[in-house]
Amino acid sequence: MSNVIDCLRSRGLIDAISSDELHKRADTPLKAYVGFDPTADSLHLGNLLGIVVLRWFQKFGHTPVVILGGATGRIGDPSGKSKERPFLDEATIEHNITQIRKNFERVLDFACPNAPIMLNNDMWFSSFKLIDFLRDIGKHFRLGSMLAKDSVKTRVQSEEGMSFTEFSYQMLQGYDAYHLFSSYDVCLQMGGSDQWGNITAGTDLIRKLTGKSGFGMTFPLLTRADGKKFGKSEEGAIWLSEEKCSPYQFYQYLIKVADSDVIKMLRMLTFLDLEAIQEIEESMSHPGYVPNTAQKRLAEELTHLVHGKEGLEKALRVTEGAAPGAKGSTLDIEVLQEIAQDMPNISLPRENVLGHKFTDVAALSGIVASKGEATRLVAGGGAYLNNEKIDDPALKIDEDHLIGGQFLLLGMGKKKKILVKVQP
Repeated sequence: MSNVIDCLRSRGLIDAISSDELHKRADTPLKAYVGFDPTADSLHLGNLLGIVVLRWFQKFGHTPVVILGGATGRIGDPSGKSKERPFLDEATIEHNITQIRKNFERVLDFACPNAPIMLNNDMWFSSFKLIDFLRDIGKHFRLGSMLAKDSVKTRVQSEEGMSFTEFSYQMLQGYDAYHLFSSYDVCLQMGGSDQWGNITAGTDLIRKLTGKSGFGMTFPLLTRADGKKFGKSEEGAIWLSEEKCSPYQFYQYLIKVADSDVIKMLRMLTFLDLEAIQEIEESMSHPGYVPNTAQKRLAEELTHLVHGKEGLEKALRVTEGAAPGAKGSTLDIEVLQEIAQDMPNISLPRENVLGHKFTDVAALSGIVASKGEATRLVAGGGAYLNNEKIDDPALKIDEDHLIGGQFLLLGMGKKKKILVKVQP
């Protein structure tokens, strides 16, 4: 395909476009931006979709623009939220901005002629005086249209309500679009489908202040077949930063994606050819299909995209070593030291481990909520010690179970594993 809009549409990455003229405009190089507020010190899997869309624009010769919301992050976007976000202090916001810059480095190409432009919107908002902003910009926003936006109506009618601070967010994002249009020649603003109201606020302001047309485009939110958002697990958000979610944990989340979601995720989040994805989809209905083959491809592609070759290799190495039922000989001290960095782990005193029942140690480690739950998992064949299935609920841990004289690997079911380091 020669046009990025056609490409994105074919991969299910377009929800709405403000004007059909965008398709023609995309035949020549343009600048397109997505904004990311620094509400944490890492972006998460749901944010990856916006970065992938920017990368597609870059692949087609356009310039991606990343806006880090040093100013808007002080208020917090109310879109999709049932209550007001807690405010962050300036030092935290600056720290978060520094950290999330790293999340773009692997996905976007910073060495090509159309390298990304990264800007902090505090650059222009910090010089504004309140009265000047209300007089020069606020007068172009009409309460009727502002109150009609879905993100506002939902909150205003809720018990929580909406503060004026949050209500003003769409004005700030609208001004972002105008400032980028007039100062940087950025003609396209993009975001998730819940951003449509904020995006149209920007295209309206551009038209009113310049008499010209800017464009807006939204992509679908990353949701599962049941409508829930991707990127959450029992432990919390699936972060893109290795410090908050190791390559192993990232890989493990993706390899457990349901069959009903895996093909959609391959289309939306990876750069695999559609023909290759179609082959994977067709193979899933064949009698000889090996379960989870599609998920493994998804996990490999995205772990490589987010964490690089070394991160993928680490994830595969730890996955092999931590697999329930794997041969015990694979669990040497080197593998376990690697696992200690890349999966949930805990240190326990020696006197609380040796001579105690497996079920007691499992409960103490936190991998199960109680000794009773551990006992039930043993009875059901879902409990593992050092990758070996446990059949006896009365089994006691002794020196021979310690790998390298200091480690135990506990597994409960197919999903939960924890590494126990036994202290001297």
